[in-house]
Amino acid sequence: MRVLVTGGNGFIGKYVCERLFHWGHEVKVYDLPEDVKSYFHISEAIKGVEGVIHLAGILGTSETVNNPKPSIETNILGGLNVIDSCFYKGIKCVLIGTGNWWMNSPYPITKTAVCKLAFMYNRDRGAKNVVVRGFNAYGPKQKASPVRKIIPNFIIPALKGEDLIVYGSGEQKMDMIYVGDLADILVRALVVDHGNYDKEFQAGTGIAPTVNEIAQTVITLVGSRSKIVHEPVRKGEEADATVVADVETLKPLGNIKFRDFKEGLKETIEWYRMAV
Repeated sequence: MRVLVTGGNGFIGKYVCERLFHWGHEVKVYDLPEDVKSYFHISEAIKGVEGVIHLAGILGTSETVNNPKPSIETNILGGLNVIDSCFYKGIKCVLIGTGNWWMNSPYPITKTAVCKLAFMYNRDRGAKNVVVRGFNAYGPKQKASPVRKIIPNFIIPALKGEDLIVYGSGEQKMDMIYVGDLADILVRALVVDHGNYDKEFQAGTGIAPTVNEIAQTVITLVGSRSKIVHEPVRKGEEADATVVADVETLKPLGNIKFRDFKEGLKETIEWYRMAV
């Protein structure tokens, strides 16, 4: 199969491309966020492919609340361009959603909107869109900025012996999924004949440690003297959120094996130890 991966040069996208190559598929990477907003550019990019995994989007929580327009233009309108183009070409499309779909900040709002549009196309127009709600991915090569992701922003300070900043009480619960496992689920969602076009796949482990527990685990595995420092909850976030996947939703994709969180963290820490 020849597969187009939008956002293929991003953190998750690179792992998805590696999985596709490993499974013997041909990959075409499309990684120009501005062009996602152009129906013409998207429809041209889709020519000659047999499936699409759509990952391109504007990320961020507190980083986007004061200016939601780019998220709306790229995530909703750009996502609709992808859905529409795939529909008219008669090809399957996998879209990544978010685990915290119910939070009121630009990323979950816009990604949830485009996922609902995908289901609408399936129900009313016979399209084949697949929604995968990606939970909190982590692993080697994840950037610490400009969007603040939890694992690199714990590991890097811990390696330097600096304080780990936790926003709020730290009792928020987060389902952490190794990025390679998330990539595996996204690829399976495209290539497996699961027939699941009216429900989402929840790509998480079903286990949700607290942010405090995650921070302390990083400190312990690094062997750091860093301390945990609490600061006020950032805009767009919720103080006591629980974000955890229902792994039963993944059954149509076959036997999914998740990497143990501590083992995944050890590998990730070693990568940052070499990179920092």
